[in-house]
Amino acid sequence: MKGSRPEQAALSRDTDMSKTDETRRVIEGMVDGLNDHRIADIGDFFSETFRWMGNTGCGSKDGIREFQDNWQKPFQAAFHDKTCIDEARLYMGEWAAAFGRQEATHGGAFMGIAPTGNRIEIRYMDFWKVVDGKIVDNWVMVDFPHVLAQLGVDVFNGEGWEAFDNGTKTPPSPH
Repeated sequence: MKGSRPEQAALSRDTDMSKTDETRRVIEGMVDGLNDHRIADIGDFFSETFRWMGNTGCGSKDGIREFQDNWQKPFQAAFHDKTCIDEARLYMGEWAAAFGRQEATHGGAFMGIAPTGNRIEIRYMDFWKVVDGKIVDNWVMVDFPHVLAQLGVDVFNGEGWEAFDNGTKTPPSPH
């Protein structure tokens, strides 16, 4: 890219690096809370007005009540015996990030698919901002196409780019 560049990392530029340990404590406690399937007292970790911003299929939630009612409860109804496993975590001042997987049993309806009883993997990435000991923002990517594939649904209808990886399809030439 030649010429002027777009501003980069504006949200994390002025993070207070002295807050790293506090951020770590909040995130570690929150993950333990999610693994304990806590809903009613999840406010121990999230500010009352936090924003949960998910990818398509997940939606966005404003505040604890929407997060509880429109994410936690439906998720726990669809996926039983769930365990969250962060494979990596990064901490920088008021910011934290993680990626990993949840292992769960498909025990309730999910996106119109009746329970299969299958044990599945739900991959995710999370970015959090912590202020005054509470999560105020949470950006989330949950790999729902991977979940659906494990339940027998190909959301890409055979057109996923994995075909480029295994040589069954050739990528188009760039312009």
